[in-house]
Amino acid sequence: MTRGRSDGTPKKRLITTICVVAIFLGFLYAYYGSIFGNQDRGASTLQHGSKSLSHYLLGSEDSEESSTTTVQEDPEDGIVPKSYPVCDDRHSELIPCLDRHLIYQMRLKLDLSLMEHYERHCPPPERRFNCLIPPPAGYKVPIKWPKSRDEVWKANIPHTHLAHEKSDQNWMVVKGEKIVFPGGGTHFHYGADKYIASIANMLNFSNDKMNDEGRLRTVLDVGCGVASFGGYLLSSNIIAMSLAPNDVHQNQIQFALERGIPAYLGVLGTKRLPYPSRSFELAHCSRCRIDWLQRDGILLLELDRVLRPGGYFAYSSPEAYAQDEEDLRIWREMSALVGRMCWRIAAKRNQTVIWQKPLTNDCYMQREPGTRPPLCRSTDDPDAVWGVLMEACITPYSDHDHKAKGSGLAPWPARLTSPPPRLQDFGYSSEMFEKDTETWRRRVESYWNLLSPKIESDTIRNVMDMKAHMGSFAAALKDKDVWVMNVVQEDGPNTLKLIYDRGLIGTTNNWCEAFSTYPRTYDLLHAWTVFSDIEKKECSAEDLLLEMDRILRPTGFIIIRDKQSVIDMVKKHLSALHWETVATANSSSDSELESDEVVFIIQKKLWLTSESVRESE
Repeated sequence: MTRGRSDGTPKKRLITTICVVAIFLGFLYAYYGSIFGNQDRGASTLQHGSKSLSHYLLGSEDSEESSTTTVQEDPEDGIVPKSYPVCDDRHSELIPCLDRHLIYQMRLKLDLSLMEHYERHCPPPERRFNCLIPPPAGYKVPIKWPKSRDEVWKANIPHTHLAHEKSDQNWMVVKGEKIVFPGGGTHFHYGADKYIASIANMLNFSNDKMNDEGRLRTVLDVGCGVASFGGYLLSSNIIAMSLAPNDVHQNQIQFALERGIPAYLGVLGTKRLPYPSRSFELAHCSRCRIDWLQRDGILLLELDRVLRPGGYFAYSSPEAYAQDEEDLRIWREMSALVGRMCWRIAAKRNQTVIWQKPLTNDCYMQREPGTRPPLCRSTDDPDAVWGVLMEACITPYSDHDHKAKGSGLAPWPARLTSPPPRLQDFGYSSEMFEKDTETWRRRVESYWNLLSPKIESDTIRNVMDMKAHMGSFAAALKDKDVWVMNVVQEDGPNTLKLIYDRGLIGTTNNWCEAFSTYPRTYDLLHAWTVFSDIEKKECSAEDLLLEMDRILRPTGFIIIRDKQSVIDMVKKHLSALHWETVATANSSSDSELESDEVVFIIQKKLWLTSESVRESE
């Protein structure tokens, strides 16, 4: 449900008719909704909601719906939400800032050839959805990791077109109630594990292990498909940011996250990827269908920006091996371009070529004057990413990094707790870093003690730290079988580069807007003073609560660490959101808490619309 009104002016008679019908159905909604809402089907976390009435009244794709929240008067607390409307089933996979319908409705003039329609375009406040996103019919609590790497419930992502379209490539196979992932890809039909070993062998890494004894830790997989490449890297202590747009191969990222594999919705279009410079040891493209030669090689130059000194680009595509005239032309032009970028071929075999980025600025300085692409301006900030346009230029190293001849990072896992070299960019000392690491280790231990009655070792897999700072929350989870999406707020200290230097992954976001992910993709959200931050920006706390509910899996958890007034506000919305309290701690019960801090832990109940229940029975 959006907060706007549909365009056009209906006739008075039609308005009267609709009002009468709406009032009548409203009585039915109140009566039957209360019945469905109170049913108990034998599971403490299962609830039912009633389907949005506007689905029946308006129905069409272009119609917009009333956002009125039913409320009841509380004599002590004021107005308290009683319930939120349930979005129509067609919105069960809504991504507000990547909504194709919004682009059409707002008549945005976008250049499709530059992939602008796959970039973020967020709805204005009056067009935001103000309803709960329903799970699809028959939704089940996701299969637990590590079993989930290889199979998921079909009902949770009821899309099988990729299984048919990629049937010869072993992406995925439908087997009864499950979708199975054999580990194949367009250029590795026989399994990602064998393909990964072959790349390690090409690079002469010891024992054909891709992690190169801990020196290779972070990977960017562009056009990742269902992220099997990233999924199989995890066993080598390598974490990949698997990246793909919501394009013709819809639901790729949704499948990846359902499997428990780190992934993010994004595209190489006109804006920089939401990662700092020098974040990844390896970039990978396996038949990712990207025109790397367009716009003076601007997309390859964006990869160059995010690669570390000496980083690799593994490219598996017909241009690397085919002999027809067009593929040979592309190969010659790509070879010339990367040569001017000072990349060298590290290895080439069969279908794959691996280029390596230089360690220093020496090659750049030796190029002929006027060589393109040029070096970026000295005033350009290579770490500024939120809404920043790409530029067709090479990002040189600073004098310090040029002299260091590399990133200066310790091998994994030592780099997780070693003070990152880029700490000095923020004026942080090693002592501050070490204290932060220890503080969050104690805090996470306290969180797990509070959660312990509700969780087993495999309950939680996909975790998001909504205000990650230096990534110490994620570092404290190293021995848990989880991965963490570290989110750094776009208007705060740009500490995301410290997070990548620690061997972790993350992205940037503005929590006044929606996050770029499908609904129901995270098991645990950690919100440290996030509500206090958006309060200062005068953004809507209610919008943020609905967004957190959207991205949280049913039966998932939220940890809010904030001031008491924030906790009181959240408590007023619990029943409306189908959330329930798990635990509360304050400074009197937890010495780690500041005097005005409260830890509040919530669990999201599994609820289904009455329509979903009928369809799944």
